[in-house]
Amino acid sequence: MTVSASVVPALPRAASALACLVLGLALSGCADMSDSMTTAFADPAQYDLYDCKQLEAARKTLDTRAAQLQGLMAKAETGTGGVVVAELAYRNDYLAVRGQSHFAEQAWRKNHCHETPPGAATAGPPTPPVIKPAPPSRSGSAVY
Repeated sequence: MTVSASVVPALPRAASALACLVLGLALSGCADMSDSMTTAFADPAQYDLYDCKQLEAARKTLDTRAAQLQGLMAKAETGTGGVVVAELAYRNDYLAVRGQSHFAEQAWRKNHCHETPPGAATAGPPTPPVIKPAPPSRSGSAVY
């Protein structure tokens, strides 16, 4: 009787461990599916009316944001339970940014845009200084 008593408590633990393993494998397939569906999180017409200058700024912003989110996900994954935190907190934002980047790149290619050389953005005629008029006197009489 002592043999059967020691086997019975081990069965529920083994069954729960097996269930967790199967669930983990099933959910890992979902992560691959979401990576291929990044465009589902972005508006395909968002960048259609942008000119090249606006597209260049949007692309840089999206690249910066994607790198920031990747860094946050990597940082979260270093802690206990970090993979779950990274997926819950940052994954949807990261997928949305990747989808937006995809559509911004499409608009960039469609408009035949080219990168602005680094020195060209600051080159050009200097803007004249703005001269502000003096504020009017409050006393109502002219000052001589």
